[in-house]
Amino acid sequence: MSDVDILGLRLKNPVLVGSGLLTDQERTIRKLLATGAGAVVTKTIHPRPPTGLDERIVRLPVGMLNSTTYSKRPVEHWLKVLRSFADDDLPVIASLHADTPAELGELAARVERTGCRALELGISCLNEESGLEEDTPERVLAYTSETRARTPLPFAVKLAIGEGLEDRVRAALAGGADAVTVSDTISGAAVAADTGELELGGVFGYSGPGIKPLVLAAVWRLRRRGFDLPVLGCGGIASGRDVADYLRVGATVTQVYTALHTDMYATLDRIVTESAALAPGPLEAAT
Repeated sequence: MSDVDILGLRLKNPVLVGSGLLTDQERTIRKLLATGAGAVVTKTIHPRPPTGLDERIVRLPVGMLNSTTYSKRPVEHWLKVLRSFADDDLPVIASLHADTPAELGELAARVERTGCRALELGISCLNEESGLEEDTPERVLAYTSETRARTPLPFAVKLAIGEGLEDRVRAALAGGADAVTVSDTISGAAVAADTGELELGGVFGYSGPGIKPLVLAAVWRLRRRGFDLPVLGCGGIASGRDVADYLRVGATVTQVYTALHTDMYATLDRIVTESAALAPGPLEAAT
């Protein structure tokens, strides 16, 4: 697969590493890029990340549940790290969120001054106390438009599949987004065999192979219904075949994350290598 353009970045391949615990450290991000990632999205940077949360991961037979939210590293730390990435001209996308649209706009402006070239708005994390109950088109528009008012940087808005996705995509576009990332984690639960209680104590984010068919369908519908903005497709990618499937239904690039929790660098190298060997499929004309 050849070079691809997304969010003003020229990438050597369409396999990006998505935001999460694995992208919370500078040295890990640099090694992921050296291993072959087209780009890496940082763990979500937040001015005041939640405190006192029991952030854990539970591996399931297919995929995983997690109760994680945002990076606990302070903004000043991330500004220094992002400046270092920019100095080395590395394709790193800063994932950002804040408690209010105004705070997010201010954070985006500060990140822009580091030389960072692209952003992803991680506004749909369902592991917040409010979950996705407030992930409405109006909320998406508020965060997106405020960010656009404060920075000219290209940015994607990360959205979860589910009810009202098309309206939320329209809101992101109306607010000035350049792209959307589909999908964030979806609501999931598992019962602990020994206690009969819910793992992690409730409903949290599910990711992994189980959501791939759902996200493929969502991306395909967006294209069939005339949405022509760039789409970063993610959900259940564990092979080059998965990457090709996303591109065929209309994703511009892909993000891999959950699969990397096992043999991170070797798994990424395999996925990148496999995807490079696959020719474009017939459905890519839909993009």
